[in-house]
Amino acid sequence: MAQQIGDWALEKELGTGHFAKVKLGRHVQTGTTCAIKIVKKPSGSKMALVQTEVDILKAISHPFIVRCYDVIDTPDKMYFMMELMEGGELFDRIVEQGHFTEQDAIGVTIKLLDAIKYLHDRGIAHRDLKPENMLMTTKGADAECKITDFGLSKFFDQQSAVMKTPCGTPGYIAPEVLLMKGYDKQCDVWSLGVIVYILLCGFPPFYADNDAQLYEKIKKGQYEFLRPYWDPISDVAKDLIRKMLTVDPAKRITCAEALQHPWLKDEAAKYTAEISTIQQLKETAHRKLKAGVDAVVAVERMKPDETGD
Repeated sequence: MAQQIGDWALEKELGTGHFAKVKLGRHVQTGTTCAIKIVKKPSGSKMALVQTEVDILKAISHPFIVRCYDVIDTPDKMYFMMELMEGGELFDRIVEQGHFTEQDAIGVTIKLLDAIKYLHDRGIAHRDLKPENMLMTTKGADAECKITDFGLSKFFDQQSAVMKTPCGTPGYIAPEVLLMKGYDKQCDVWSLGVIVYILLCGFPPFYADNDAQLYEKIKKGQYEFLRPYWDPISDVAKDLIRKMLTVDPAKRITCAEALQHPWLKDEAAKYTAEISTIQQLKETAHRKLKAGVDAVVAVERMKPDETGD
C-alpha cells in the first residue's frame, strides 16, 4: 500500500538530489497528481533556508512559476506538494522542437521576465536562475515554461536590500555576488541575461577551463557576440543583453525596464529567421551547461560573509 502524507499518496520516485527526493503524488480524494519534494530537515541554521522556501512558496502565485499546492511539516521531513511539470527542461524542449527563431526567444524572455518582476515586486530574489530551473508543463505543443526551485531564494526589504551570502551556479552568477561586497535582486537580471544569451545562440556567454578563470571573466563582464552564430540576431536583441549583462548592478536594467525594451515591445518586427540555438545546444553547449552544475558549488568555494544575509 502506498505511503500517505495528509491527503496525498506517495507513488513512484521521480528523481533524487543532494538535499531532496521527489516522488509522484496523487490526491486521495480528487486524483490530482503532483510532484512531492521530500526534504530531510537539516540541523541548526540551515533549517531557516527550508523555512524561507516554505514561506516564499506560500506567498506566490503566477502563471509562469511552478505552483505549490501544499506543504506538510513532520518531525523529520518537509513535504512540498508541487505542480507536476511533465515536459522536461526548457532547453531540451527547444532541441526536440527542431525549429527555433528569434521571435520564439522573445516569447520565452517576456514570460521569464514577467515572473521575475512578480517576485521582485513582492520582495523576493530567486538567486539561482539557470536552465535546469526552467521547466515545461507538458510535452504538448501548447506547454508553458515555468520557473522552479526556490531553495536559495530570499525575502528582502528596501531597508536591508543587500544580501551577502554567495550562492548561485557557476556561469550564471552575477559579478556582484562573486565580489562578496553585498548584492540585491538585480543578481537575477544578470542570470536571466545569461539565459537569454543562450536562448539566442545555444552556448553561454561566459566559459573557461576552470571556475577561477570563469569568475574573472564574469567580474569583468568579458563576453562577445561570436560570429557567425550572432550574425542573424537583431541589434536590438544584443542591446537588451548588454543592458542585462551590465557589471554594475546599479546601472543594470531592471525587469520592469526590460519588459519595456524595444526588442520585446516592437510588435511590428517579425524575427522569423532560423537561428543557431538548436544546433549549438545539440553539439556542445547543452553538455557543458549540464556538466557538474550544482547550486552548492559556488557556496562551498567562496567563504560566506560572517554576518550572513
